Amino acid sequence: MRLQGIDIARFIAFLGMVLVNFRIATQVNATSDLPSLIINGLEGRAAALFVILAGVGFAFGQSSGRQPWHLTLRRAAFLFIIGMLDMIVFDADILHFYALYFVIGILFTRASNKGLLLGAAAITLIGYIAVFIFNYEAGWDFATLKYNDFWSLQGFFRHSFYNGWHPVFPWAAFFLIGMWIGRLDLGAKNVQLRLILGGIFMAVIVTTLSWGLGALDPELAEITGTSPLPPTPFYILAGTGSALATLGLILRITPVLDRLYIGAILAAPGRMSLTLYMAHIYIGMGVLEGLGKLDGSLTTMTVFAISVGFCLIAALFARLWFYKFKRGPLEALMRLTTEGKVR
Repeated sequence: MRLQGIDIARFIAFLGMVLVNFRIATQVNATSDLPSLIINGLEGRAAALFVILAGVGFAFGQSSGRQPWHLTLRRAAFLFIIGMLDMIVFDADILHFYALYFVIGILFTRASNKGLLLGAAAITLIGYIAVFIFNYEAGWDFATLKYNDFWSLQGFFRHSFYNGWHPVFPWAAFFLIGMWIGRLDLGAKNVQLRLILGGIFMAVIVTTLSWGLGALDPELAEITGTSPLPPTPFYILAGTGSALATLGLILRITPVLDRLYIGAILAAPGRMSLTLYMAHIYIGMGVLEGLGKLDGSLTTMTVFAISVGFCLIAALFARLWFYKFKRGPLEALMRLTTEGKVR
């Protein structure tokens, strides 16, 4: 099962991640202008949508019988290896976390829909309890957003499972929620409408509750916040709500985008998101570093324009690539190394 709207949603998530990552990489301070407000709203939300969509894709593969557990495990190993290599250059890498999410997904393959949601709730709760039991700031230099001891055994496990950028507890909850969504009839208009309305309701209610608790007692703000650091249950619920609404809306308007002849253009980069994820680091950030622009000298508007421009070029490249090839470069490499074939 493949819905073009899923690929478009993946591209939208990629666009959001590029906006956030380019601002972090260029060390631009947030201001009150419109680009800053947009990027602020995308922090943690774009990545959450990305992980949920990974869960959706995982569920599609399981339902079709094309992804036995051992193939998924080999793909997880591939992502883990290139993610760890990426960590040498880009310490906010998400790929090695994906490998861990896939392992969690394997464990829940035979779970019922209720089991998936209960599993997501349990993973979220474990992550939240850990915030109170352990030192969440261990390893972090929040002034520079650097994790100091990742390459130690203790630091690796702490970063991967508890207090890194996208730790298993609670981020794997997004993956399980994605698996649950992937079992729905996403092509049905009533399902799309429920995703939109339910997602908006969840995001608004949770965000309002979080804001109210923080205003009532400032000391509660950090443990009831909706920002991704630390990832509280309020963040998981708010991120899930925004992801559901975004996915439902994109699925709903995909026929309109097709009639405007832009659906395929927007879907193409979503089909090679692994390749483009690496490209935004090594080409996008690499060019900015070569130009000496990772020093905070750019404005938020400039970073916003560069990010959007990069994603438009990526979309054009992907569209042209798929005229000749069936898979993106890294996607083909993953298939070759894990299945022994490209086509």
